[in-house]
Amino acid sequence: MRLLELLSPAKNLECGISAIDHGADAVYIGARKYGARAAAGNSVEDIAKLCRYAHRYDAKVYATVNTIIYDEEMDDTLTLCRELSDAGVDALLVQDMGLLTLLRKEQSDFRPTLHASTQTDNRSTEKVRWLAEQGFKRVVLARELSIGEIRDIHQAVPDVELEAFVHGALCVSYSGQCYASHYCFGRSANRGECSQVCRMPMTLRDADGNVIEQDKHLLSLRDMAQLENLGRLADAGVTSFKIEGRLKEADYVKNVTAAYSERLNALCKQHPDKYRRASMGRCTYTFTPDIRKSFNRGFTTYFADVNALPDDRKPMSSPLSPKSIGEYVGTVKDIRGRSLIVSSVEAFSNGDGLCFFADDRLIGFRVNKAEGNRLLPLSMPAELRRGMRLYRNHNQAFVTLLGKPSAQRKIDVTMELRPCGSNAEHETDKMAVCLTITDEHGHCGTASTTVEMQQPRSPQEDNIRKQLQKLGDTPYICTDIKIAEGLPFMPSSILSNLRREATSLIMEQAGTVKQEEKPRAHQGEATDIHQQPLYNSPELYNAANQEAKDFYSRQGQDSDAFELHGGKTLMRCRYCLRHELGHCLKSKHTDEWREPLTLSINNKQTFTLHFDCKRCEMTVRLTEEEERI
Repeated sequence: MRLLELLSPAKNLECGISAIDHGADAVYIGARKYGARAAAGNSVEDIAKLCRYAHRYDAKVYATVNTIIYDEEMDDTLTLCRELSDAGVDALLVQDMGLLTLLRKEQSDFRPTLHASTQTDNRSTEKVRWLAEQGFKRVVLARELSIGEIRDIHQAVPDVELEAFVHGALCVSYSGQCYASHYCFGRSANRGECSQVCRMPMTLRDADGNVIEQDKHLLSLRDMAQLENLGRLADAGVTSFKIEGRLKEADYVKNVTAAYSERLNALCKQHPDKYRRASMGRCTYTFTPDIRKSFNRGFTTYFADVNALPDDRKPMSSPLSPKSIGEYVGTVKDIRGRSLIVSSVEAFSNGDGLCFFADDRLIGFRVNKAEGNRLLPLSMPAELRRGMRLYRNHNQAFVTLLGKPSAQRKIDVTMELRPCGSNAEHETDKMAVCLTITDEHGHCGTASTTVEMQQPRSPQEDNIRKQLQKLGDTPYICTDIKIAEGLPFMPSSILSNLRREATSLIMEQAGTVKQEEKPRAHQGEATDIHQQPLYNSPELYNAANQEAKDFYSRQGQDSDAFELHGGKTLMRCRYCLRHELGHCLKSKHTDEWREPLTLSINNKQTFTLHFDCKRCEMTVRLTEEEERI
């Protein structure tokens, strides 16, 4: 049986607890520094609190230390990793191979296992195998991989845990291989400071200067949604299903986590001999999860079915706007003065945010007052017309509902009340009684006491059950109680004390997650059996410190970092503008564009597009003029 893990993002402690409450088996969170989302840092103290909370449910906490590290930062980074170990984190996500080298030398009491961040560009069997040999227990796969490619990797390297993104924002470039933000604005994506160049409006021209597309968000992708593909991904070998969003607020985390948790539960119920959730507890919600009601730019399954014919693939980008469009709610039936009538079955609320497309622009407005399907905007958009499709990107009633306690997670436990031990001859007037509480994963808590050998005057089973089931605000719910025959009278106060003590003991045991055995290469130097897939430019290794450079030098590779000495390629993408715009050279279309094609941002910075059709890869590179600058 294989454990399936739903992995949710945690911007902060509140979001982390919300994720656990709403069904996450694990959460990932950034520490004070060195995470790939610099704006989502947290204190070690808060991470320790999150660990204690998550471990009650056998859920795990992973800390992101997945930026490239400069020499002067290495000591501080190691200190942080040790603090995170002491805080109880279960794994560290790492990109920098210099940091990896030093972490492999840590003492045996170093708690976390190591996960290879998606920033290490994990898109082939050879790379995943090589990363495992370096000491990584898990590899976070590139978002661009198809389900078939994931299956091939799993079959070739079955002992490596595979983590795959299933929901959230998509980077247009392979993660770890995007340098556009650093080049354009001095903010490195590999340092957690991405300025999201890919979300900006761009103009596409051919070699003759003809404008193909003007001021469109040509590299801005829709959001990933693999809700319908979870079963196929599990069959392909995915262990952990990852939701993107460490900058998202708690309402997003609650809704999306609940939606995917329910779907994984259904999958495990359908295949009880094949899959089981990795943590404990059943969730109940005050709302109906719906991913359309949270931030989204429209959805795509991206390259899940990459082997489909080019003309059969659905659009992947959202060129008209990088903002959230939310869910479709109906069309404009009529406009009457300061109000509009919507043809819809949806219920609207004061404060809703609606939007529509007009003249290739996304235009939004706020509903000041809702009277059924008659809406009074705060300000009526001049571009709004009858028949236009409306989307709701802020559902006030839904957000308000999620702003309150919206889930309860309870762990099924069984109880057994019985005599225990043996009574001494001079204590024949007393009996030792034990209460044992056992949870879903076999954790036990046993409390004992002695009671007077006084026979109950009336049947006491109903009262025993009533007192023992009072688990209150603990994470437990009792599903079965076994009561031994012949017990003496059990006062309610004694039963309550036994329940509280046994509950405390099982919570303590469940909260102590066993330290996992490290992969073979975690301690000391790794034995590099396989060569890492080679890059054609040294900056693609992202080696920003001497430890990382020495690491690659021992493998006979020259390495560097774009952030130190620059490079020519800014993005390396599986996403292809030719295909997206209907000009794939592999399809039936006749090419009408003379290359090289160029992209310009605000008519200032211009870059050249190169297409490797054999590999289905597009790169964004500096023009010759930009190189000279």
